[in-house]
Order: sequence, then structure tokens, then C-alpha cells
Amino acid sequence: MEPVSPKVTIPLRMKSKYLEPAQQRIPNPELLVNVVSRRARQLAQGHRPLTQTDARMDFSEIALKEISEGKLAYELAGEGEEVVPEAPPSVPTE
Repeated sequence: MEPVSPKVTIPLRMKSKYLEPAQQRIPNPELLVNVVSRRARQLAQGHRPLTQTDARMDFSEIALKEISEGKLAYELAGEGEEVVPEAPPSVPTE
């Protein structure tokens, strides 16, 4: 295995510059991950960004920036319907 040259930098974690503002708009972490991954996939397929980008930004950072600027939102399927979870059957006590 060849050693990695000192010029190659591998980011260890995502920059949180756009993460916190995006979390303010979509507070559910699972939903945020799904929206970001879907948008990053679209960008990888060639869709144009909705915001100004930097050449060093990766697709997930672009998606987070779009969310934090309010240019990207989500809609849940059947959002107009109220979902009420069923209560577990009560156990009669004697």
C-alpha cells in the first residue's frame, strides 16, 4: 500500500456551517438526512443547484445550504391526513 501524499486532504467530518441552520428548518434528524441524501443524489445526476456554490463544496453541503436558505423544502405523503397511532389494547385488571 502506497503512502498518501501530504497534499491529499481527506475531510474527517462535514462542515457544520450549513448544518445548524438546516436543522432549524427541518428539526427531525431522520427527515433531514433523507432530504439531504435525495437532493445530493439529484445534484450528482446533473441537476443544477438552487443557490450560489463554491467549487470546493460537495453535494451534501450544497443540499444543506439550499435547505438553510429556504430554497429547498419537503412534503410528506398524505400530509393533509391526520395520523393517530392506535392505542395498545388495554389489559383488564381483576
